[in-house]
Amino acid sequence: MDTSPFKGTRGIRRIINATGYSVAGLKAAFLGEAAFRQLVFLNLLLIPLSLLLPLSPAEHALLVIVCLLSLVIELINSAIEAVVDRVSLERHQLSKNAKDMGSAAQMIGLLIIGATWAIILLPRLFA
Repeated sequence: MDTSPFKGTRGIRRIINATGYSVAGLKAAFLGEAAFRQLVFLNLLLIPLSLLLPLSPAEHALLVIVCLLSLVIELINSAIEAVVDRVSLERHQLSKNAKDMGSAAQMIGLLIIGATWAIILLPRLFA
């Protein structure tokens, strides 16, 4: 089976390389993507807030997980946009569709945050 010449080695060296690539990806997203920075700041607000609320461990976990999920979605969305732009800056319907679908995924991620927070917190507010 052919593999990419960019594939790393095995064992601990592969883990070290992968960690470096991941840190570089986070840095590139933070420096180059305003939407990612906005989500990081939203997470810096919501995650500590969730931990201050009188909730069960499972509810805390859900509130944190949905917030972190938005970062994952934005990283994938940004990666899709980067690949599309790398292939061609020419306007094409398939390129637009790919970017729009990535954006739609993020919108759904944000709706998941809102819905999860509402489902967990609203009953407590009106109890």
